[in-house]
Amino acid sequence: MEVILLEKMRNLGALGDKVKVKPGFARNFLIPQGKAVYANKDNLAKFEVRRAELEKKAALNHQKALDRQQAINALAAITIAVKAGDEGKLFGSIGTRDIVEALHKAGADIEKREIRLPAGALRMVGEYDITVELDSDVTATVKVNITGEV
Repeated sequence: MEVILLEKMRNLGALGDKVKVKPGFARNFLIPQGKAVYANKDNLAKFEVRRAELEKKAALNHQKALDRQQAINALAAITIAVKAGDEGKLFGSIGTRDIVEALHKAGADIEKREIRLPAGALRMVGEYDITVELDSDVTATVKVNITGEV
């Protein structure tokens, strides 16, 4: 199924690209979220009329993401104290929600969906570099230091 992207999407394409995706992905995610429209003559004509407006909106979102990136990169290391065993293994784990709460306390404006933990939740004491994806091509890195408490 072919769709026209209304915004830049990581691993898919840029604004205005005509891409081929699986029908379920288009029906259940892209179109209901307003990220794409079906690629037919009518929608193509409507898109060309709205192209300038969509590009302006994308540029504004990109600039906001760059501003947030500078603010996040300027943060000092975030420390999270949790109960841990003798060998440094945590009783429980540190997930995206815990990281977002710590960043909010530090004054950063982050949403849970922007945190990337490719290896899953953090389960050991130590220092980690956490990637925050602010836009499809703008990322920031935050140092999270997990310390054990008795």
